[in-house]
Amino acid sequence: MALGLLLDIDGVMVTSWKALPGAVEAVSRLADRDIPRMFLTNTTSRSRNEIAELLNDCGFSVDADEILTAAKLTAEYVSSTYPGKRVWVLNQGPIAEDMTEVELTDDPADAEVVVLGGAGSVFTHDSLSKVLEMLLDGVPVIAMHRSMTWSTADGLSIDTGVYLEGLEKASGKKIKAIGKPSPLGFRAATDRLGLEPTQVVMVGDDMHNDVLGAQASALIGVLVRTGKFREEGLNALARDEFGPYPDHVIDSVADLPELIDKISGT
Repeated sequence: MALGLLLDIDGVMVTSWKALPGAVEAVSRLADRDIPRMFLTNTTSRSRNEIAELLNDCGFSVDADEILTAAKLTAEYVSSTYPGKRVWVLNQGPIAEDMTEVELTDDPADAEVVVLGGAGSVFTHDSLSKVLEMLLDGVPVIAMHRSMTWSTADGLSIDTGVYLEGLEKASGKKIKAIGKPSPLGFRAATDRLGLEPTQVVMVGDDMHNDVLGAQASALIGVLVRTGKFREEGLNALARDEFGPYPDHVIDSVADLPELIDKISGT
């Protein structure tokens, strides 16, 4: 069975931009097999070029064109859905080079579309109150992703999804998210690989955004016990005999080459 591979980055390959044990070797072994691959990430603090540079500094061999970020996906969505509209981006990190398809503005009063990126110090009381005001006034608000947390060397930090739920409850409106676990992101990635979703393996540390989200879009889901993984969350799924459960669970990405052999039947 021919397979393609989607790899999450943070918590799977690296944590705080340091390679996890065995990750470099495993990704290299898979690259030697010429398996089509993309790196699908909700990381919004850095551009694709910056991410590729950091990964290469860690020992990986990755091209920027292989990286598909939530920012890039969102720019493609906004440019096609709201062509020519001025866009205010609230995001922790410089990612303008991945959003060249849209006209950016730093002035919320001038914006016709709002894009929420990754959470951080820019998510202030005043800025989020302005987003709510614009949302209530009918200005389209799009989120790059709906992730609740991300993993750092110091532990978990809350992310955009925490704020989205509050904004949605306060406004009574649903905010569309483009990155994982949205089917839009998985579809864009599988299209780039030129494969059907059922031929593509998604590897992630986020049980809901990466793995169950991928499975809901007909991909094969692989959960790693690194990064933001918590055993109690997996145990809770196991107790629900009628609910979804990861297709495969491995200790780390170091175990991925053997699992790919098993899935592909080689």
